[in-house]
Amino acid sequence: QSQRKKSVKQKLNPVPLEFEGKNVMLVDDSIVRGTTCRQLIEMAREAGAAKVYFASAAPPVRYPNVYGIDMPSAQELIAHGRSVEEVCALIGADWLVYQDLEDLVESSREGNPEVDGFDCSVFNGEYITGDVDQNYLDRVELLRNDDAQNERRTQLQAEGAVVGLHNDA
Repeated sequence: QSQRKKSVKQKLNPVPLEFEGKNVMLVDDSIVRGTTCRQLIEMAREAGAAKVYFASAAPPVRYPNVYGIDMPSAQELIAHGRSVEEVCALIGADWLVYQDLEDLVESSREGNPEVDGFDCSVFNGEYITGDVDQNYLDRVELLRNDDAQNERRTQLQAEGAVVGLHNDA
């Protein structure tokens, strides 16, 4: 997370002339933990924006993916168990809008009408295999939360194992 925060500041540099006294809308593909959008909103305000609106091109990500996408645990998802208004307050926006799930499905289907189903589980909690229950999700929570991942990383480092690649830039 700290690396992600650092990289956002390095990649983006708002020009005060473009923000000063203006109402701006920032758009991102999705809001997962809320870290990036919170930081973007803060940077826009520091550059002088009068109001900062935020739009997510995806519906609220409220549930973990259990089919192979490495995502945070449910408790680390900013929209898990929260209303749009609560997420808006947490990220510091003046207004927040998400893509509507039905509209997303409809527009995706428009590209290929033969597709008759989509995995929307991260948005609606309905897992397509039908065998994901709360016990399973609780186990996923224990394995995926940041503390568990940090503990595994520390163990692997102590054993001299290669943990993975990272970029200090």
